[in-house]
Amino acid sequence: MAFNALLVTKNNNGEYKSEISQKEIKDLPPGDVLIKVQFSSLNFKDALSAKGNKGVTKQFPHTPGIDAAGIVEESDSPLFKTGDKVLVTGFDLGMNTSGGFAEYIRVPAKWIIKCPGLMALKEAMALGTAGLTAGLCVDTLLQVGITPAFGPILVTGASGGVGSIAVSLLSQLGFDVHAGTGSIEHEDYLRGLGAVAIVSREEMLEGSDKTLLKEKWGGVIDTVGGDILFNAIKATCYGGSVSCCGMALSSDFNGNVFPFILRGVNLLGIDSVNLPLDVREYIWGQFALPWRLQNFKSIITEIGLDELPEYFERILAGKNRGRVVVNI
Repeated sequence: MAFNALLVTKNNNGEYKSEISQKEIKDLPPGDVLIKVQFSSLNFKDALSAKGNKGVTKQFPHTPGIDAAGIVEESDSPLFKTGDKVLVTGFDLGMNTSGGFAEYIRVPAKWIIKCPGLMALKEAMALGTAGLTAGLCVDTLLQVGITPAFGPILVTGASGGVGSIAVSLLSQLGFDVHAGTGSIEHEDYLRGLGAVAIVSREEMLEGSDKTLLKEKWGGVIDTVGGDILFNAIKATCYGGSVSCCGMALSSDFNGNVFPFILRGVNLLGIDSVNLPLDVREYIWGQFALPWRLQNFKSIITEIGLDELPEYFERILAGKNRGRVVVNI
């Protein structure tokens, strides 16, 4: 049976092209469960895959899409039956396994969780890997005891997918959120999500040559890395914590030990790719009930498969805002 998929191909000049093509079910990789995809979402890693980044995808032609939400079509696993609403995020989906920018995926059962009962598949993909990552960052800060009493929370890369959801969620939980962004034109959007202050990229980079900065942040969620991350650490209050989950600015980390040994700052690494299923289920369950976001509509842009090439360029250029849901 044929179905539509976004296919990235490489030509003889080494250039990569993305276009809608027909694939066959029989050509999908082995797996326990065949899923008819209804929605996916756009992540930075998807755009890297579509541009041939070998650190993400090694073999082409390839269908990206690290997120997928849909209905089980066939299952060889006792854990899932035909008609189940399910989610797949992370693992190898969309990296070196045919991904969610297609009408069908076939994956191992150990990659799948059931969609929480009160959550629609579109809502799940409005969260996707970005939402899961943001939820993990927030949950990790809560686990180490960060409360609104510690002071403001800085979210870097705040207008992106992870950042937007983190700003919204932290605000709902009663934190004073300072939104760090290189896109000051998104100030109204960020304040609409609950940010009480906007911090420019220039402000976040001030004092990069200093060992420590004035204590300012009770906690930080950093999505960008580089000097912005270390400046945030240097400005974190005594006993505060920093969740690190991205490298949109840089993968480099040039720092010193003083924030850790003089202020007891915690640096907390966040991974959403190989996360155990029970932790995934817990975070998704939180978003379905106590963390249900109140302002999803302002975060979401919905597109079709044919619009993805344009949005790959936008997200790589740092021009995308919030979450892009792909209606398959």
